[in-house]
Amino acid sequence: MRLRNVLAAALLPVVLSVGLWLVLPLGSEADSTPQGRAASLQQKIETTRGKIGRRKGTERVLSSDIQQYSSKIRRLQGSITTLQTREQRIQTDLDARRAELAQTQTDLRSERARLARLKVKLANGRRILAQRLRELYQADKPDLVTVILNSKGFADLLERGEFLGRIQDQDNQIITLVRNAKKDATSTAARLDKLERRQQQLTKIVLQRRDEVAQVKNQLIGTRVGYQSTKAGKQNALTKVRGERKSLEDHLDELQKESDKVQAQLQGTSGLPAGPIKGGSGRFIWPVNGPITAPFCEKRSWEACHPGMDIAVPTGTPIHAADGGTVRIAGWVGGYGNYTCIQHTASLSSCYGHQSVLKVSVGQHVSQGQIIGLSGSTGFSTGPHLHFEARINGAVTNPMNYL
Repeated sequence: MRLRNVLAAALLPVVLSVGLWLVLPLGSEADSTPQGRAASLQQKIETTRGKIGRRKGTERVLSSDIQQYSSKIRRLQGSITTLQTREQRIQTDLDARRAELAQTQTDLRSERARLARLKVKLANGRRILAQRLRELYQADKPDLVTVILNSKGFADLLERGEFLGRIQDQDNQIITLVRNAKKDATSTAARLDKLERRQQQLTKIVLQRRDEVAQVKNQLIGTRVGYQSTKAGKQNALTKVRGERKSLEDHLDELQKESDKVQAQLQGTSGLPAGPIKGGSGRFIWPVNGPITAPFCEKRSWEACHPGMDIAVPTGTPIHAADGGTVRIAGWVGGYGNYTCIQHTASLSSCYGHQSVLKVSVGQHVSQGQIIGLSGSTGFSTGPHLHFEARINGAVTNPMNYL
């Protein structure tokens, strides 16, 4: 018993492998037929179109970013130009202040030289005044009576009086000179100090204004350089994405040409009658005879679940009703293009998209196998095929459950 169990466990993988090998079709055989090649090419075309779509989306985002950065750079450049103009005005003001300061400094040097001369003159006046005071202190000042009594005559009296007057005038001149020189020296020194402080203060204010403007301008220039660098990076990325898209589009053209050749081969050599010759194990018959290029609920770049199955057939292939029923929809429906839906039971319907020609109308009763239209590529389609759906109470379900 144990031996039989061991042998059964050992042989089970071999039996399963052989069974799967017998049941499943070989990939190389499927791809070697025109139908297999058409299905493979259609899958590659769908994949390439998805890549192209994603790159176009990236291009739009990058282009939008580049436009935004260009606008920011233009606004910054406007601010920088305004600051440069303001900086130039301040520099002109600063140059004028510096010229005024230089003139003031020249005037200061002249006034200082004059002040030095005044100080020398003041020192001389003080020395003369001090000498005169010593003389007056050492000799008694002659009074008028003494002068008259000691005069030898009227002429001598006049002469002595004039002499005394001259001495008095000289003394007054010396005192006035010393007083004025001191006052002038004090006033000049105060005025010069005030002028120098004022000019230095103005120059400092102008320098500070210029430095502040220059600092803001440099910050804006730095930001602009950063924006320009980011914009250049996005421009390079955009150029790269555009190149990739162009390559993909060229590749897509080659795939489409090859697919057209395969379709021509299918039309010329298949020998199949137009329409479904293939019955199913369920209640539906196949609406057209061709390879499935997209199964039900396949994920795509633009949709999470493809709501039907795509069957690759050339444009103009007759489409047969999968089952008998009443036509509920027959017309253009958005991305489906020319679209037909047939209600078979109270809950079950079948639908057919991307038709080139509709051959039934709403309310018409059709029988199973009746031609209801011709295949095409209307609506959102990447190539000629039939989009076939099964719906339960309006919700899509896997058509393979009924084929």
